[in-house]
Amino acid sequence: MKKTAIFSLFALVLSVLLSLAPLAGKAQCSMCKTQVESARDEKGEYDTSGLNSGILYLMTVPYILIGTVGYFWYRHTHQQKK
Repeated sequence: MKKTAIFSLFALVLSVLLSLAPLAGKAQCSMCKTQVESARDEKGEYDTSGLNSGILYLMTVPYILIGTVGYFWYRHTHQQKK
C-alpha cells in the first residue's frame, strides 16, 4: 500500500512539473488559435508565449487542487485505520 501511495505522489508531481514546462507550440484550443491568428494579421508579429503560459497555468491549478484533496483524504483514511 505504501508503494502505491509513493508512486501516486510521484506521478502527481511529475505531471505538475511537466505541465509547468513551457513548450514551444501553437495555442491549444481553437478559440485561442483564432485569437492569435487574428492578432498576428493585425500587428505583424504576435508574441504567443504569454498565451501559452496562461493556458499552462490554468491547466496546473486543477492538478494541484486534486492532489491536495487526495493527500488529505489519504492521510485521513490512514489515521482512521490506526
